[in-house]
Amino acid sequence: MLYKKIDIELMVVADEAEAVIAELNNALDELEERHTLFGGAIETVAFEHTGRSKRLALAHTIAAVETVGSAVRTARESVGVAFRAVI
Repeated sequence: MLYKKIDIELMVVADEAEAVIAELNNALDELEERHTLFGGAIETVAFEHTGRSKRLALAHTIAAVETVGSAVRTARESVGVAFRAVI
């Protein structure tokens, strides 16, 4: 039988972590009533936020997707031109 592991990473303010963990555990209990779940654990790690925005990373990702899309379109057009030249 094939299985998939699902990893979720969340960052919350330290003061709210316990409440978030409690709600996540409740949500997992509800999921377990409807689906077969194996194992799992919630780990917490304290860290200092660097001040960089998550939006900045998202903006970089979106820009990369647009660049790749543009490159694929250009490659497709070049292949089309080359194919017509061969024929």
